[in-house]
Amino acid sequence: MKPIALFAALMITGCGPLVQIGGAGEAPDSLLTIRADTGEPKPVTGKPLLVTTPSAPGALRTLRIPVTTQATEIAYLPEASWVEQPVVLFQRLLGEVVQARTGRPVIDERNADIAGAHRLSGRLIEFGLDVRSAPQVRVRYDAMLSAPGTGYVASRSFEATRPVNAETGPAVARALNDAANEVAASVGDWAASQP
Repeated sequence: MKPIALFAALMITGCGPLVQIGGAGEAPDSLLTIRADTGEPKPVTGKPLLVTTPSAPGALRTLRIPVTTQATEIAYLPEASWVEQPVVLFQRLLGEVVQARTGRPVIDERNADIAGAHRLSGRLIEFGLDVRSAPQVRVRYDAMLSAPGTGYVASRSFEATRPVNAETGPAVARALNDAANEVAASVGDWAASQP
């Protein structure tokens, strides 16, 4: 082995692990998720609708649940972790609910070989607990509908809140699940009303 290559290998070995799987702490007892409440779905027909993963502020690009404690301060709910980032969970729920309410087939970015007749994109602004007054969860999604070739179709903001009876992971996740389903149902009805 050449001296330079040997020196580089020794330097990398001395750095310790460059990738860490999992975390340094103990694994949580359980992980939280949300589920779509689709009710009685319509038959799926028509032109596909592409539902993209929403963008989000930094506070939501984590597996933890943000807690708004002051107008300019955010903490995280202790001992509560999502199974996936909120934007991924919400995108999946949104796609399922929108498909059930519109009857249109919903695709996502993984279906690169299928062109959507419309594109539903947006920004997940809030998805957490607010304890500045009576504890409640808030989900806010700013949606934009566009069409290939013609561009912008419409945009609208959707929001739902739910009170929480306990500031624990399971209680907050249940409330966020209900609020997210309300927002998704409103988005689905709105998308169905667009030409």
